[in-house]
Amino acid sequence: MMSSSAAYPPLNAPGGNMFNNMPGYEGIGAGFLPPPMPTEPVPPPQPMPDNWDIPALTEDIAREALKDFASSHCCYGSDPADKGVITNMEPFNTFRYRLETFTEVRSHESAQKPYEGETADFYTQPAPQPWEVQAKPPSLFTNHTEEIRVPYTSSVKECDGCHAKGTKTCQNCNGNGYKSCTRCDGSGKKEEQDCGRCNGTGKDKCSKCNGKGTLECDICKGKKKLLTYIKLKVEWKNNENDYVVEQNSGLKIDDLDSVSGKELFKNSQYMAYPLLGFPDHNIYEASERLIKEHQSKFAQTSRILQQRQTVELIPITKVNYKWKEGMHLYYVYGKENKVSAENYPDSCCCVIL
Repeated sequence: MMSSSAAYPPLNAPGGNMFNNMPGYEGIGAGFLPPPMPTEPVPPPQPMPDNWDIPALTEDIAREALKDFASSHCCYGSDPADKGVITNMEPFNTFRYRLETFTEVRSHESAQKPYEGETADFYTQPAPQPWEVQAKPPSLFTNHTEEIRVPYTSSVKECDGCHAKGTKTCQNCNGNGYKSCTRCDGSGKKEEQDCGRCNGTGKDKCSKCNGKGTLECDICKGKKKLLTYIKLKVEWKNNENDYVVEQNSGLKIDDLDSVSGKELFKNSQYMAYPLLGFPDHNIYEASERLIKEHQSKFAQTSRILQQRQTVELIPITKVNYKWKEGMHLYYVYGKENKVSAENYPDSCCCVIL
């Protein structure tokens, strides 16, 4: 009959390769852990709404937007906005597609901490597989990281940083507890009298160790022992990519990053489907491409928990106006009616001191 001591290794710290022999923890610290196969059924594609309209920008709103733009710049005059004559307004409304893939990634590594009386449970029973360890996820599409001590991997060992003393020699004073007096250079005398700083001893108490000659061990924090275990790192991340349909208005696409549009479609499910039948074929192609890219990029290294697709209609209006016999233009874009006017005609080179 096998004794209990032969059935399980002792609860003190395992050898350097013991963790590597635990099922699910081979090659510990080697990087991400392949996720389990998904078990949720894949839902069918959902129908899209057919309300794609957006109100046209009025001349009054376009003028007010330019006034707000001019007033927000200290060097811009208000005359073009107040007295300029709008001659043409042309819409270049465009679509923005966004795909979000919410993933969970797990990795593990050997870890240790000062021992504070925790139960040493190494090998008292088999440790759960990395993807079986319970971890509470955050709200969907929210970034979060959690570090978990894997059950049944903990053991206790003496601190090798201080040889289980709990203290280390103070390097500032070489363990003496004092240093040579800086006023008398260790002589104890200053101008043929006892040094007032060290009272004639020639020694200054070490300020780092307070004269003890030792410091608390920075590894075990004075506990003399360490708890070693497998640390599981769980990272939830929202991976996001956008695509904006080129509108050929002259407005830079990057300008649209700072504005919002009218939300036409929003769908969240375990697996997203390309938006077949969308009025703008560019959006269908972008959704198909990004969904394939996300599956290829994330499915092998992480567990996909949810995907979300959003389509916005972003209003863009190109406004031409006349001021002082010159023709000028600006753009009003986004629900916020933000303005881009790179060559605003009434500006000065002011300097703020």
